[in-house]
Formats: sequence, C-alpha cells, structure tokens
Amino acid sequence: MIDAAMPKGPLSGLLVLDLTRVLAGPYCTLNLADLGARVIKIEMPVTGDDSRQIGPFVGDGEGRTSAYFASVNRNKESIALDLKNPEDRVIFEGWLARADVLVENFTPGTMSRLGYGWEDIHRRFPALVMASISGFGQTGPSRELPAYDMVVQAMGGVLSLTGEEDGPPTRVGVSIGDLAAGLFGVIGIQAALLDRVGTGIGRHVDVAMLDSQVSLLENALARFQIDGQVPRPIGSRHPSITPFGVFKAADGYMVAAAGNDKMFLRLCATLGLEGLIADPLYSSNSSRCTNHEALKKIIEGVLALATVAHWLALLRGQGIPCGPMNDVAAVMADPQVNARDMLPDLPLPRGLSMKVARSPVRFSGAALQPVLQAPELDQHRAALLAELELSVAPRQFPLSRTKETT
Repeated sequence: MIDAAMPKGPLSGLLVLDLTRVLAGPYCTLNLADLGARVIKIEMPVTGDDSRQIGPFVGDGEGRTSAYFASVNRNKESIALDLKNPEDRVIFEGWLARADVLVENFTPGTMSRLGYGWEDIHRRFPALVMASISGFGQTGPSRELPAYDMVVQAMGGVLSLTGEEDGPPTRVGVSIGDLAAGLFGVIGIQAALLDRVGTGIGRHVDVAMLDSQVSLLENALARFQIDGQVPRPIGSRHPSITPFGVFKAADGYMVAAAGNDKMFLRLCATLGLEGLIADPLYSSNSSRCTNHEALKKIIEGVLALATVAHWLALLRGQGIPCGPMNDVAAVMADPQVNARDMLPDLPLPRGLSMKVARSPVRFSGAALQPVLQAPELDQHRAALLAELELSVAPRQFPLSRTKETT
C-alpha cells in the first residue's frame, strides 16, 4: 500500500482499480493518483502493461526500465492477475467489493466476455463507478475497431487542421488522442462520483478517443458552418485573431498575440509602427485577418533588428501576451516552470531518476503529492492479498519482456 503518511489529496480515500494499459487509460488513472486516489494497477502476468516494452529505456540488460511506462504509472501499486484464472478472479472480485472506481480500456465486449461487463458489475457492485476508455466508444458501427492516437487524430479532424498552409498532414507533437481521452475520463469519473453522493449508485462512464478529438475542434466546427469553407492548416496563426502567432526575431522565434484593437495599438507603439493604426488594411481585427501575411512581414521586419529577449522585455512591459518558443530543454530550464515545481524527480531502479511532469492542479492549503517510483510488475501482490486476508501463495513474475517493440 502507498505510504499512509503521504499528503492527503482531495481524492484521498478513494480506491481505483486500474485495468488499463499503454497511455489513455494509464494517463487517466495517473491523474486520479495525483489527486490523491489510491490506484491498484492490475496487469497481465509475465508481460504486464504493453508500455513496459516501449522505449526509451533507462539502464541496460534485463533490469532496464521503460521511461515511457514509469512516466505515467508512478504512485500506483501493481498486481498481476489473469482474469480467466479462477484463483485470480477471487482476488480481483475481493478488490472490486472494496473499490470506488474501475477503469478499463479493453476493446468493447472484452469485459463482458470475461464476465465483468457493466451489467454484471453493476448488479453485483451497485455503488461502483466503471469507466471504459476505448477508441470509438461502447456503441456505434466502429466500436470494435482498434485505434491508436494517430488514427483518431486523423478521423477526428485534428490532423486536417495541423501544420503549415498547403503542407502535408501533420500529427500534433504529443499524443493528444490518448491524452484528451484520459483527461475526459477523469472528468467523467469525478462527475459520476459526485452523482453517487446523492444517489448511492455508480454509473458507467463511456469515453471514446474519437469523440474526445471531435470535442476539441472548437471553432473549426462553427467556421465550417458559418463560412461554408472546410478549415485547413494555417500554420501557427489564429484563424480569427491577427496578429497572433510565431514571429522571427534576430536570433530566433517568439510568439506574440494582440487579441484586440487596444492591444494592437500598444503593439504598434512598442514596435514603432504607429502608421499602421490608421491604415484601413490593419485598423480592425477583420481587416488584419484578411491581410495577415503582409502584416506579419511588416512586424518581422522590425523584430529582425533585435533579439528575442529584447522584444519580450519591451512587449511584456506593455502587457502584450508574448513568450519565447521553448524546446523541451528550454522548458526544463524555464524559471516559471521550476518555480511551480512542475518537474519533480521520479525515482527509478538502481538509484537512478528522471524528471517528469506533475499534475498542474494546485489546491489551497494542500502540499503537492510526492512522486513515487512506478511499480515493478506484481510488486505489491503479497501486501494486497494480505489486505484481503487471502491465503493464496504469492507468485513471482519477471518484470516484463525487455525486447523493445516497434
């Protein structure tokens, strides 16, 4: 069991059983753990979570650890159970009787075939909240199709909006298909738990990766219906606000956003471009959007005269939203990121460690949750059986196969 002396998050006292693997589901349960819930990760014997075999790896030989797995499975306990095995089903059901939440991301129908579909679960454990995260959801003609992040980015329209104008389709640089579904899973679970306070009854939360991508289309849906034009990639600029995007200075790129006419006036004054204020080509946001390309060239002509740091200092002094274009190394060195303690050290086997991103959610009067090492496969079996007062002998499994998958 995770140390009871840890700071208590707002979800402290909640027990989550985690049947998920790879990213969308583990990211959901990671966020629940970061909010204080106790998360017991239930993995397949021998192999465990697929992501244990996905690089990059820390260390070498049989003892090497997947940094991918470790980054989204910290602060969890692990037990290996085969849900087709009668003895393991007894253990699983013992924890089901105690749990508040069960999260799974199998292909729809798998849980039913195991005897743990929503109808079965709800009949036996009526207060349990069950969350199912899948590619296409529990209903619809595509429900049983496999999906990865890239698939739902493409099918959900996000891929069609990302990249440079007239360029090839470009994947969002993080696995937004998985991450969005995981976060919507957290929202759904917490809503179901709040509902349970009044009813005493659990709900089934159904989150689809594809639905999650569609929900992120925001004003692209409105623009298509109002303008009658299919939205296309437009690079870094905003479709409805100008200037708003990436601009090149003397020594690199920066971002700036003048979100209204007053801010545009301040931007022009700061850059010495007061002549643009009365120019009908740029005097309104609508005209600036129409003439965005010419306006960007004018602005970059001035920015080319000095460094990013010079311009950021001037623009920030005038209250204009702006910032450097940080790569990952720069993010890790950013003083604001570090002041917020967003990158704590995650312990790894053999005394190693690596930086990970913690939850961005802060609560008044509460200490940040500590970051604990991701579990080895079946690490907590003996302790978890003891809590259930079961006499089943502990079994030992290898950590995982260590061959990297592609």
